[in-house]
Amino acid sequence: MTTTAPPKATKNGAGGNLGFESELFKTADKLRGNMEPSDYKHVVLGLIFLKHISDSFEAKHAALLAEYLEGAEDPDEYLAENVFWVPKEARWSHLQAQAKLPSIGKVIDEAMLAIEKRNDTLKGVLPKDYARPALNAVMLGELIDLISGIALGKEKDAARDVLGRVYEYFLGQFAGSEGKRGGEFYTPRSVVRVMVEMLEPYKGRVYDPCCGSGGMFVQSEKFVEEHEGRRGDIAIYGQESNYTTWRLCKMNLAVRGIDADIKWNSEGSFHKDELRDLRADYVLANPPFNISDWGGERLREDVRWKYGAPPSGNANFAWIQHILHHLAPSGTAGVVLANGSMSSTQNGEGDIRRSLVEGVNGQPGVVDCMVALPGQLFYSTQIPVCLWFLARDRSNGLVRCDKLRDRRHEVLFIDARKLGHMVDRTRKELSASDIDVITRAYHAWRGETEAGAYEDVPGFCKSVNLDNIRLHNFVLTPGRYVGSEETMNDDAPFTEKFATLTATLESQFDQAEKLTSLIREKIAAVRTP
Repeated sequence: MTTTAPPKATKNGAGGNLGFESELFKTADKLRGNMEPSDYKHVVLGLIFLKHISDSFEAKHAALLAEYLEGAEDPDEYLAENVFWVPKEARWSHLQAQAKLPSIGKVIDEAMLAIEKRNDTLKGVLPKDYARPALNAVMLGELIDLISGIALGKEKDAARDVLGRVYEYFLGQFAGSEGKRGGEFYTPRSVVRVMVEMLEPYKGRVYDPCCGSGGMFVQSEKFVEEHEGRRGDIAIYGQESNYTTWRLCKMNLAVRGIDADIKWNSEGSFHKDELRDLRADYVLANPPFNISDWGGERLREDVRWKYGAPPSGNANFAWIQHILHHLAPSGTAGVVLANGSMSSTQNGEGDIRRSLVEGVNGQPGVVDCMVALPGQLFYSTQIPVCLWFLARDRSNGLVRCDKLRDRRHEVLFIDARKLGHMVDRTRKELSASDIDVITRAYHAWRGETEAGAYEDVPGFCKSVNLDNIRLHNFVLTPGRYVGSEETMNDDAPFTEKFATLTATLESQFDQAEKLTSLIREKIAAVRTP
């Protein structure tokens, strides 16, 4: 059996490993052979997870042995530090010693079963089909050798960070390999980063009703740590309807050492809300786009539809209202949606959008900011998408604004379609500077002095009052308001042009219907003697 040497880590100026995850993935992918990425990802990610929890256990075990022998075999000592108990037959050293045996698949399955038996929170989470005939034992041995060579830091948190980065990078790469199916469990990291930097979840409850593989939660924890907060400052809650994706999420969070309450059922958040009483301080979500078979006809009188019953043929505004239902009185939310949500007037969607902007039953509007993103950011779709930022109490954070201008009666529009750079033949990514440009504009508009004074920037951002939005029939497409970007560039992707033109056409159809109705009324009045 030929041993695959892991790539050597090369340090960059920021202290990270330049190309390390990329080279590791390329090597692992070569071992895949003819296996489908959708199957192979569970094989690889399961082994990375096993390596992580084994390393964490071994480090804690060694520390306890140095202190007092009895404590090293006490599971409570590990639980206290969020370290999983790993039985001897499941430890990485045991697997590595048997990596070259034809029975290695059975050894891995037994290790996974042993871990689940001793850790209640992992029951039903780990993959346990490594012994199936379709998996080549030589390939499994090669993967174990490859993952064994991942260079870890000496400190527990450093080791966790390296394996966490590898796990997250592999998730993204598998999403790219799977195309549309991959987009169902993975939101591009740069998009998540925009949302997290906009909402700034320092402390409180963070919720995602369709949490996929948990990327929103990972980035939220990173944000807290980068701003000198503590890992436990936020409490994480989520729900996922896809059992396989739920398992990926549980492992992803465990690799990062993130404690979370992640629910699963096959009915989903609309029909079986597992966190019915939760009121979150922050909601970050990337719901499935334009879902038509969400079962809305069975929920016509649901208490969540305070802004209007969403159409049974499209779940976009059902997701928005479900999220608002779960927001605390001062909570804020960021939601990824298809661009049609900003302009569609079909089946009452225009009326719901109006209510979201103007408010209902004496309550003010909840739309705080709209961001148009460039196309080609997602693995699952080439069309551009938008970000909705919602706030229950829009006075929150506005006390430092210019008293002569109350932002509660305005919406900030940001057109970020020109930002981003191509990272491969089909996909774009937002850079750190792109993210900073977007988020600084928002925080300056919110009156946060450290972000500087807010100014409208033609073609990029504009603060718009409700009267102006009414003139545009509550269409929330940023290009309508910021100026020069309203007209699409000739070199814009066809899908982006088509989406914008379709939205404009829908709005014009709506206006035409109203004018036709008015003309008919006038004619009828003339005919009446």
